[in-house]
Order: sequence, then structure tokens, then C-alpha cells
Amino acid sequence: MTTTRAVRFHETGGPEVLRLEQIAVPAPGPGEVLLRHEAIGVNFIDTYHRTGLYPVPLPSGIGVEGAGVIEAVGPDVQGFAVGDRVAYANGPLGGYAELRVLPARLLVPIPASLPAKTVAATLLKGMTAEYLVRRTFAVKPGERVLFHAAAGGVGLLACQWLRSLGAHVIGTVGSDEKVAVAREAGCEHVIVYTREDFVARTKELTEGRGVAVVYDSVGKDTFDGSLACLAPRGMLVGFGNASGKPPAFDPMRLAAGSFFFTRAVLGHYTSTREDLLASAGAFLDEVVDGSIVVRPPAEFTLAAAADAHRSLASRATIGSTILLP
Repeated sequence: MTTTRAVRFHETGGPEVLRLEQIAVPAPGPGEVLLRHEAIGVNFIDTYHRTGLYPVPLPSGIGVEGAGVIEAVGPDVQGFAVGDRVAYANGPLGGYAELRVLPARLLVPIPASLPAKTVAATLLKGMTAEYLVRRTFAVKPGERVLFHAAAGGVGLLACQWLRSLGAHVIGTVGSDEKVAVAREAGCEHVIVYTREDFVARTKELTEGRGVAVVYDSVGKDTFDGSLACLAPRGMLVGFGNASGKPPAFDPMRLAAGSFFFTRAVLGHYTSTREDLLASAGAFLDEVVDGSIVVRPPAEFTLAAAADAHRSLASRATIGSTILLP
């Protein structure tokens, strides 16, 4: 049986609970492939698993995204062969590893022109951006949008996509250093929410009306303000909890403007093979043709996964983060 180095955790907690271990890797079974990672994506959802915000059985692997080369193919696999370059996102936990076995139905082909690092850094975030701006709330030209964490991994991709759709994007960032980055990504206005009242500033920028949609991955710290930024019949789209889960709220608050609220999850938008390929293809096409430009990701070794989590939690990160096996 093959073995591999993998990061696992035996109890929930801070980054220090992550351990690099040697584990066995079985041969791929029916419908499965053995993938050798070339790069591994690091995402906020990984921190939710590690801390127990999203409980998982322990001990557990960690990581849901990666890109690499198929080393072996199990029975009944169609459409993939040894040597194919493939990627996955939103897969089962266990991505922080040199090797892993995965169901072939979760894999998408990597375009020949794209490095594995680029795809591992952006596929989950790019598919998230795709469903947010095209399906959860299908943004139309001229609409005003507020996007929190505009200089984050999803934000940098989504704001470029929103600009190409003709939206007027207001972005929030956590520091002055991120303002120029958010503007370059397509934000017409950037609010440093750590020193500015983003609600008052958004109302000022929209002549008091508010925005058609707020995309909020911050959660607890921004939820109430995000609701206050909506125009009548606007939608608040929650898709993350970087500052913790939002507090419980009275649904009657939505009556203030006939507002809509949804807590969106990538898995519900890519649950079929058809949806997965369509979402991944739409995003990767944007990258290949240059409509979306991907910043070089921050890189950490597999052994430094805890440091990658600390960097992510500090919100000092601009763009994406990857691990290199």
C-alpha cells in the first residue's frame, strides 16, 4: 500500500492542532483515481473545519481543493486517464496531502495554458464567484453592488467579474494597503471598514438609496450593516463567516425594505456533474481569455500549513493561498 504525507487534526482548535503525518493511501476503487497534488488550495472553510465551527468526525484530514496529475485510475472511470492534469474543489476533506484518492466525478480538466498553482489557488473561489454573481443574484449592467472583503480570494475574482458585467461595485477592505488592489480588481469605490462607517458611506455613494445586492463573507461583524445597505427589494447574500456566525435575527427585519436574505453554499450550486463542469468551465474560461487576472498566490509548504492558517486568519492576505507538497 502507498503512503503519503498529509496534514490532519485530532482535536479542534487553533492552527497548532494541525499535524503533518504519514498515512496510508489505498488503491483507487471503482469510479476513483489516485491524484498526485502539484498545488493545494487553502480556503476559509478549512479554518471552519479546524475550529469546529463546521463539525467533522475526528481525527480528520483537512482541505477541499487541489490540482495535480492522475497517477492511477480505478475500474469504471470514464473520461480520465493516467497523466491527465485535473483539479477539484469542494471535495471531501483530505486535500492537504501529497497523494489522495478521489471520485473521478469531482474532477475537472485543467486548461493546457494554466499552471496547477493558478487553478489550485482559484477554482473553489472562482466557482463561488460564478454562482454568486450569475446565479444567486444575477447582476445586471448598471446595478450597484456592495462586496465585502473585496481584496480577499473570492473578492478579487468576483469584483473583476462584476466589472465585466457592467456593475457599479463598492468594495470594503480591512486596511489601506488593500485599497489599490480592490480598485484594480474593479471596485469604483473602496471603503476601509476598520476606520469608516461602511453603511453611511454606502448610502452616501448611492444617494441614500442603497445597493441591489450585498455579498457578505465576513458574517458577524458586518451582518447588521449589510442589511442596512440594501435598497428596497435588495438581497443580502451570506457566503462565509470570517468573523464568526451572524447573530440570530428577527425575519420581520426584512420587512423594512421587502429584503431577501440567503445563505449560499457552493455545494448546492455544483451538486450535479453538469453544474460542476459548467461553473468550473465558465470561471476557467474567464481566466484563459484574460477577463479575470489571477494574482500570484501566497505559497507555503505542506509542513507549514499552520502558518498558512495564521496568515489567513490575520486577514493580512491579499488574494489566494496555496500549499506546495
